[in-house]
Amino acid sequence: MTEPPQTAEPLPAPDGPARPAPGATAAAPAPQTPAAVRRRAVLAGTAVSALLILAIVLGSRLLRDFDSALLPYAVATVFLAFGVAYRYTVWISAPGARRLFRQGWRSFFSAANFRRAPTALPKMIATYLGFQKFLGARSHARWAAHQLLFWGCVLAALITFPLTWGWFTFTSGTGDGPGYEMRIWGFKVLGFDSLNIIGWLMFHGLDIAAVLVIAGASYFLWRRMKDRGAITGQRFAYDLIPLIALIVISVTGLLLTFSSIFLHGGGYEFLAILHMVSVVFTLIYIPFGKFFHIVQRPAAVGMQLFKYTSRRKDEELKDCRRCHEPIDTPEYVDNLRGTMKDLKLGFDEWAEYCPRCKRVLRGNAYLDHVKKGFK
Repeated sequence: MTEPPQTAEPLPAPDGPARPAPGATAAAPAPQTPAAVRRRAVLAGTAVSALLILAIVLGSRLLRDFDSALLPYAVATVFLAFGVAYRYTVWISAPGARRLFRQGWRSFFSAANFRRAPTALPKMIATYLGFQKFLGARSHARWAAHQLLFWGCVLAALITFPLTWGWFTFTSGTGDGPGYEMRIWGFKVLGFDSLNIIGWLMFHGLDIAAVLVIAGASYFLWRRMKDRGAITGQRFAYDLIPLIALIVISVTGLLLTFSSIFLHGGGYEFLAILHMVSVVFTLIYIPFGKFFHIVQRPAAVGMQLFKYTSRRKDEELKDCRRCHEPIDTPEYVDNLRGTMKDLKLGFDEWAEYCPRCKRVLRGNAYLDHVKKGFK
């Protein structure tokens, strides 16, 4: 939304004083001090980390299925849990994010929304989170690369995290195969032959994920080096380090497989340490870098659900106060006004104007309050 200019005196609405919005009359919540937010974030991070440690202990059957060689990875996931909970708590403490968070969960648990649109949430999860169709409008190549990167990371996480925590185990009745059993929390789930296609996929799932990640990350790295628009605003630590880290993880993981198959284990220990360091670094980096948008994205789905379910077939859209063209649903406009009031921006009534009228009013304000000072 385009913001109006900051002027020496408040801009009057063209049709008189601003009308109060039904959903924006409540007093804004009391501001929170940074120290209070940090204390609450530390408590949230500590609680989530403790719950994860408890889940690791119980899920690995009191550590009987826990592989001590994977301890650094497990410790890194605990730090990851703390960082995600800490950063998320700080994020939703901001007025705008807090309102979005509440509206999203309110829409999610609304029985009326479910009766009105029972397929809305699964559809948005599939299209907005899974296939990210909004990226296709920008560039088909970027969408395809993002899909490779996204599904490669999802596959790697689904395999790596349970194995690291001791939730998944693969055992052989004969000691060296080819028959194996996959157990989850000690319960047998699947038996397979390591020499057939299912067994190959089981043991090379991380290699498949690595190939997908390398393809997607390489495209974005190439774009960061060639596209002028991307080069102009990019930062090395924020934009390039994540891509380099993903490629290093994937390449070292593939080299581990190459070493075990073709080099009879030559250089395996060095590659294992390099791979472990890159994974641990990336897991700790996730909450405090660009990868945090992975955690934020579901909140955007909640807001999309709120917008979708508020657009009833029999409900008229709120009109622009200047040109009387429809803007959006009253609920969505009132929610936007409430967010602007929480942020104390001082011009929340501008949420009731369409983008074109905002530009016109900004121009008029410039002529009335700025340009008239120059002869």
